[in-house]
Amino acid sequence: MGAGGALGMQPYVCGLDAAVDVIDGKWKVLIIWALNHQRCRFGELRRLVPGVTEKVLTQQLRELEADGIVHRESYDTKPPKVEYSLTELGDELNTALGPLGAWGRRRKAALERAGQG
Repeated sequence: MGAGGALGMQPYVCGLDAAVDVIDGKWKVLIIWALNHQRCRFGELRRLVPGVTEKVLTQQLRELEADGIVHRESYDTKPPKVEYSLTELGDELNTALGPLGAWGRRRKAALERAGQG
């Protein structure tokens, strides 16, 4: 959970501080992107987020759920079925990340043109 209050640390200084606290690290943003307008089971998420380990994916999903970004739905079936989706807050965050992704694509292209990517 966020450091700004849930853990009793220093309060947030601004909105960006509060937002970055939720998306801190590489994997959370990629998980949010993978859940864009779709429900996914754990295995599907592993395939959509290449390179993430099972342990890290589990940890990041728990943190995103605690922050109200991801919803975890368990179905009482055999075998058990669990699906993850974005909450309304998660959808809002994903929309807010769109311009950052566009900037990143431009940066990546510039680096590739310069022979650095």
